[in-house]
Amino acid sequence: MAIATARPLAALFRQRAFAALWWGQLVSLTGERVAYLALIALLAAHTSAFHDARSSWLLSALANVMLAPVLLFAPFVGAWIDRRSRLRIMIGADLLRAVAVLAMPVVYGVTHSVTPVFVLLFLQFTSGVFFLPAKSALTPEIVSAPQRLQANIWLSGAGVIAAALGSLGGGWLVDRFGWAPALYLNGGTYLASVAAMLIMRTAVHPPDLVGPGAAHGETTAVPHAAPEAPDLTAYLREIRDGLRVIRDDRHIVLALTTLAAVWLAGGFLHVAGNLHVQQASGPPGVSRLGVLIAVLGAGSALGTAWLNTAGRAVRRPLLLSASLVLAGAGMLLFAATTRLELYAAAAFVMGLAAIPALMVTETMLQESAAPEVRGRVFATRDFVMRLVLLASVSLAGWATRGLGARTALVVAGVGVMAAGVAALVRFNAAARTPR
Repeated sequence: MAIATARPLAALFRQRAFAALWWGQLVSLTGERVAYLALIALLAAHTSAFHDARSSWLLSALANVMLAPVLLFAPFVGAWIDRRSRLRIMIGADLLRAVAVLAMPVVYGVTHSVTPVFVLLFLQFTSGVFFLPAKSALTPEIVSAPQRLQANIWLSGAGVIAAALGSLGGGWLVDRFGWAPALYLNGGTYLASVAAMLIMRTAVHPPDLVGPGAAHGETTAVPHAAPEAPDLTAYLREIRDGLRVIRDDRHIVLALTTLAAVWLAGGFLHVAGNLHVQQASGPPGVSRLGVLIAVLGAGSALGTAWLNTAGRAVRRPLLLSASLVLAGAGMLLFAATTRLELYAAAAFVMGLAAIPALMVTETMLQESAAPEVRGRVFATRDFVMRLVLLASVSLAGWATRGLGARTALVVAGVGVMAAGVAALVRFNAAARTPR
């Protein structure tokens, strides 16, 4: 089995376009994790180690500035992405992100104010609103259909590796050298990503592989005709048409439902889960959270290995439904215990369950959406998921205050399990309904 897995993996990384994308993402995502810690350190320095009365407001503003661009612009950028070269959009977005990050230490040094830093941060995350759906839409056009699931697994794995490297190394870097060099490093990682995408341009001539056969695994390059910019009415019609595609395709609906349930669970775990661990396991501390996050990562690693081998033969609708049921069961176990060992078992189960939801849904969306609407599909995904996260965190705060952390986790766990069963039932019912 290991040999069988290694051969397609080697073939995947021998493709220059995919290898360049993967390495570019690994480097830039690592830089982003370092930059987040640098921004926290900047705010700490600006507020005298968070002793200033504005500290909590500035931390909230930091989160809102990072979240706002997706909620403001994601519903509208997809149609724009679908009319242009996705690779050029990605290159332009990373160039803008590099400029924004590199300018942050400069403007703060001149103004000694965080307001212009937040403006640049807003520009950085607005550029990301264009980059992420363009990347998801481009991926199925540089790898063949049999390799797409494995490609998405490895691209998700780059994010996991980057989180570990950036979180561990970034803390040391910021503590030793300060927040400004860490931001300069992040700017450099975006430029490294641009260099990787320029390598992709030489590997996929012309700049995109976009054509009617791409949805079926064909990778024949078809040049873009430069489309005329639509008027406002036509542009809004394109957005509406993209939403209709999402509504009418049962595979897309199943993928988005699964992702929404996972983000709902994440919001409740962030609020009620943290409180439950701190209240039920003795004196407050973050060390046990570090242990649980590590165990969650171990479950995700095992889930990735299984999905890349035996899990590839499981029907995807059944796999996604089962993953939600398993994730909900993990939340119920988490709520039922006060012992660290059982917390760890629940975290392992939830890590194992989350992997199909995160990786298989990406492949389902890529395969179900025609190339000409993929930008709209993935932009809508980003918008809906951030909206669900915002709503779930707010709902979890209300439920935790009114019901207690344990009961809130139980309600959320049952809801996630029910979503898994309901999504599968609806998917099968849609398959039997005549068009």
